[in-house]
Amino acid sequence: MISQKRYWFLMLLIVLVFIAGMFVTLFENDSAQFAVMAMRMVQENDFLNLFKGPQEYLDKPHMHYWLAAFSYKIFGIHDWAYRIPGILAGLLAAYSCYGLGSLLYNRSVGKLAALVFLTSQTIVLAQIDVRTDSVLTGFTAFAIWQLVAYIQRGHWFHIVLGALGAGLAFSTKGQIALLVMGFPILFYLWYTKKWHRLFHWKSILALLVFGLAISPMLYAYYHQFDLHPEKVIRGRDHRSGIFFIFWEQSFERLSGQGMGKNSSDYFFFFHTFLWVFLPWTIMGVLGLFSGWKKFFAYKGKFNPGYEWLTLGGIAAIFLVISFAQFKLPHYLNITIPLFAVLTAAYVYHLYIDSRELFLKRLLGVQYGILGVVFIATVLFCFLVFRAESIWILLWLGVLIALAVFFILRREGAYHKIITLTVLTSVILNFTMNLVFYPALLKYQAGSTMAEKVAEKQIPVDKIYKLDGGSHTWGLDFYNKKPVKITDIKKVVSLHDVWVYATDAELQAMKKAGMDWDEQITVDQFRITRLQAKFLRPSTRKSVLNKRHLVHIY
Repeated sequence: MISQKRYWFLMLLIVLVFIAGMFVTLFENDSAQFAVMAMRMVQENDFLNLFKGPQEYLDKPHMHYWLAAFSYKIFGIHDWAYRIPGILAGLLAAYSCYGLGSLLYNRSVGKLAALVFLTSQTIVLAQIDVRTDSVLTGFTAFAIWQLVAYIQRGHWFHIVLGALGAGLAFSTKGQIALLVMGFPILFYLWYTKKWHRLFHWKSILALLVFGLAISPMLYAYYHQFDLHPEKVIRGRDHRSGIFFIFWEQSFERLSGQGMGKNSSDYFFFFHTFLWVFLPWTIMGVLGLFSGWKKFFAYKGKFNPGYEWLTLGGIAAIFLVISFAQFKLPHYLNITIPLFAVLTAAYVYHLYIDSRELFLKRLLGVQYGILGVVFIATVLFCFLVFRAESIWILLWLGVLIALAVFFILRREGAYHKIITLTVLTSVILNFTMNLVFYPALLKYQAGSTMAEKVAEKQIPVDKIYKLDGGSHTWGLDFYNKKPVKITDIKKVVSLHDVWVYATDAELQAMKKAGMDWDEQITVDQFRITRLQAKFLRPSTRKSVLNKRHLVHIY
């Protein structure tokens, strides 16, 4: 393993990248939406009922929103305050990777697993674009680590901590948390033959702790839905929140009934993995192939030098989520702790087996990835957008010089691979957080319009949008007040109000005979769906839409 000083220096750089991302404008839709939902909890002093805009929210459980609301209570309603629980959960997951890697292999593998996890692209993005999966990943990784510790050692406090982690994970996203934890643990029990750990009085204690951990969420669901069978949710009344979270939720997502369908591609997560695990992708794929080769060679039997928990867990989770009709890249986040341990163990075994020639070839591949990142950095800073601060460019120069220093430094390929792969992630995401995202988010109309509202001191309680229009999460959050909803017939009778509208809605208002004496217009682009025409400055205007805020006098 690399030296302690270098290890903690790289950790410091990673944390600085996270801190730089804390102050980026919230992304629409999910991050800004969840931030608004938590904001309403605090403003309305209602921590039991979940609402998505005007609609009752029966989808994800409460834990993520409670944690964000708790952060607001301490620090105030800010975008960086919303991100704090997600970042802390990410650090918990990294520490859990260290613990799990140390249990299954040794401390060197554990330390490397923590680095791999924190620098995987989807995890870095999850600290900026914070969704429920950010918190879910932290709790599930912690639960798996503690449950494996219990199976190995039998101490009661490990199973209690594991059950607590499982309960918090279940309270964050429901049944998927139990699947993510259950598959690896069952696989571990199968090949270690320690089934007796399950059939013990301590398992009853764990069930009690799990029940206590999920009871606040169950009560909130009972209060909002079970006590009100008259409520109509997605076209149905008599919806039980408790029955939903224990039975209906995952089936709705797998079938696409609840969220709709966005992909029937059964290989979606396989090709998505190629970018979400960057810059460790090649090592991750090689680690998978090597692991399965050894698995079949040992016929799945226990071997002190290897483990099948990560392999079995990854395979089972991929199989289940690949059949879901609604898929998003961040669904893979929950597998990254397993991939991190697997990849760290693979690279470490190359080192202790003295596979120096292979490590040098692998280092060559990582040089190539670093080269691509360097080119992307130059494009982001000077072509796609312009870096506005000379200090940012100076810091980027320092990081690139640091990478060059370690390239030229005379040391083994193993140490270079770890150092340069981490620096690859740091350089890329430093650029993204301080140059790319701030420039990109100027084209997110809701948050940009909120800046105009603040500049002109427009009363936020006088802003409306038309019923049936798109969501306005960015505007809602940065105004610190959800936009009121109305329709054209009602707007006609209103005076001294502001209406937030699309081009089409503006034309409809004109046809209805409405007039206004002031208009503010900003650019709009769906920033989470980038395309080449947008990234190219010469064609960017051709794919931009507009959003307008007009004053009805």
